[in-house]
Order: sequence, then structure tokens, then C-alpha cells
Amino acid sequence: MVKTANYMTLWGRVFLIAVLFNTLLFPHVVNLQKAIIKKGELNLFFSSSFNKKNVNHFTLNNPHREIYDLKNTRLGHKRVPLGLGPNVRIAQNKKNTVRVVISGAKQYKPTAYQPFFSRNEYHISLPRNAKALPSEHRKQRTVKKTEKPKKTASRTSASKYSHKYELIVIDSGHGGHDSGAIGGGKKEKDLVLQIAKRVEKHLKKRGYPVYMTRRKDHFLKLPQRTKIADKKKAVLFISIHANSVPKRKRNKIQGVETFFLQKTRDAKSQRIAARENKSVLKGTNKLSRNVIIDSVLSGPKIVESNKLAIDVQRRIITNLRSRYRGVKDGGVRHAPFWVLVGASRPSILIEVGYISHPKERKRLFTPRYQDLLAKGIAEGIDNYLDNRKKEIDF
Repeated sequence: MVKTANYMTLWGRVFLIAVLFNTLLFPHVVNLQKAIIKKGELNLFFSSSFNKKNVNHFTLNNPHREIYDLKNTRLGHKRVPLGLGPNVRIAQNKKNTVRVVISGAKQYKPTAYQPFFSRNEYHISLPRNAKALPSEHRKQRTVKKTEKPKKTASRTSASKYSHKYELIVIDSGHGGHDSGAIGGGKKEKDLVLQIAKRVEKHLKKRGYPVYMTRRKDHFLKLPQRTKIADKKKAVLFISIHANSVPKRKRNKIQGVETFFLQKTRDAKSQRIAARENKSVLKGTNKLSRNVIIDSVLSGPKIVESNKLAIDVQRRIITNLRSRYRGVKDGGVRHAPFWVLVGASRPSILIEVGYISHPKERKRLFTPRYQDLLAKGIAEGIDNYLDNRKKEIDF
């Protein structure tokens, strides 16, 4: 009995060490998604719960500046620092550190806090003279009626870069005998193929060559899909799926979610990954499953896949909400999807909505809704690749 207790204690210690080692090796990194000035404060919004212990505040003089280093944080996208006026600057100071610089009078003593109602926010008080730049909407309203506003390049217009050598692989989930999720007599395999063809159309309009893993109703094993991307030397791999929940939850859960490859402790992400991985994990033993998990941890391009997921998710939601009310933003998440394991390029899996939700299912099979989804995916891809080129040019 004593030996057994000691044995259990030993394994408990091993487990604790493993958890601590994993935490140190893979710290929880959040994305700074939005920054606005409101009521004399800088409001920062993060992709998930932000730990205020990761804030390092100090002061620099000549001129006077208040510095806030946000550790384990990355800028969600290039527009986060825009529109904050001359007193506030935000930039990626190090790989996982975002720096906030606030300039103002020496008498200025900032206060910073995390609102009790949201762990995804962090607020910093600003000097009295700090003002945000007017939004584009406010600027347009000040244009005189007799003047014609100057034409500005649209966020969604074709980029200045050539994309003829940037092959995108679009993967329609499931197919053939594998119908995927089913709701109201509708099948996931049919839905995702319809959307994938629309994505192809929008990408080709922007000058991208596109390869589809399937154009018809046939089945491909999950490892084959990423092998196609490797063989074709694609720059990106995009897998399109639809989500589902049991009947008791079908009227409650809906929304668009974009995933990138990474291990997770989030129960919802684990459930979704388990459903999508079902066909490949069936019949595998525990050792084989551990090999799969190990390959997830060593999966390449995780950071770039995260950035791609953010750009795509943001453009999908923006497009859908321009025409439809109540579109739920499920956000960017990470999970061990087998279809993304082994991809040697930035890769994401998009859950375009819940086929189990009656209202969302009806929208998902509407041509206009599908086209807005596809347009958002193409725009997100375009934004991501343009940003990468700008970084290289810079």
C-alpha cells in the first residue's frame, strides 16, 4: 500500500513538472485585437483573457513618456495602432511583447486597471490633451456638399502586388461516403464544396492560382489533403468545414470560427477537433494518438497560421454583418486538427457556421450568404499575403 502511494506520488510529481515545463515552453500568447480612446482612457481589447501581471510599466524622460510593455502579446493586425492621435503609439516591440507609449505633460500620472466585467480588456488613463484621430466616417461628414470626395483605395480592392506565383490550396472537408455533419437533411460535404468553389472564384479575380483538393463528391483521406499542398508548393492551405452540436443545443449555438493548428485545453475546441478527426483516429491505439499530439506540438508555421486566421476571420465577419443581423463571431481558436498536421505552410481550418442551427443552416445554403463568406475568406487571404510582403519590403 505504501509502495502504491509512493508510486502515485511520483507520477503526480512527474505530471506537475510536465505541466510546468509545458507552461514555460509554450506561454499563453494573446492577440491585441483593438485599441480605442474613450472617455479619456486607452481601452485595449484582447482575443482572450489577458493577465494583468504581464504588464511592465516604466517612465522615460526627455521627453516624458509612459511606457507599458504587454508581455505574451502580439498585435492582431496592422490597424490596431491607427487612429489613436499623436499622444499614443503602439507597436510590436519584441516577438511576444507589444509596447504602448503615451506622451504627455510631466504632471501626468497614469492609472491602469482591468475592468471587473471583462478579463479581455485593459484600460490606461491618458493626459487631458490626448485625443483620438477622427474616424473616416466623421471625416466624410465634414466634406462640403459642393466638393467631390477624393477616391480612396478600398480595403477590399485588388492589391498592388502580383499573386500569379502564389498558389492557394482550397480543401473542401469530407466527401464521398463521409458526409460530415448533417442538419435538417442538409450535408456538410455539399455545403463546403459550394463555398469552396465560390472562394476559388473570388481568389482568381484577385489573380491567385487556385488548386481544389476535390471538385466533386469524392472522399480524400486527411493526410492526402496537406500532401497535395506540399506537392503543389502552395503558399497557403485553407480547409473549409461546417460545425454541429447535439439536438439539445441546436437552437443555442451558432457562429463562424477559424482555427489554426496548436494544442489546446479548451473543451469546446477539443470537441470540434475530435469530431473532425474522427475518421482518421478511428481504430488507432493510444500510442498512435500520442504520436499525433506530438506532431501537433512540432507543427510548423503556427505563428503565421495564427495571423492568417485573424485576417480571414475578421473579413468574414465584416462581410456577413454588412448584410445580415445577428451573425455570431466565434473568434480565432486553436485545436489539434489532423488535417492541418504536417502542413509545411500557413494553414487554417474555417468552420463556416453550425449546420445544426436552423436559422444559420438556412443562411448557409443561401447563395448570397455563401458569396459573402467566400468573399471574406478571399479578402482575408489577400490581406495576410499583402502584409507579409510589406514586412519583407520594410
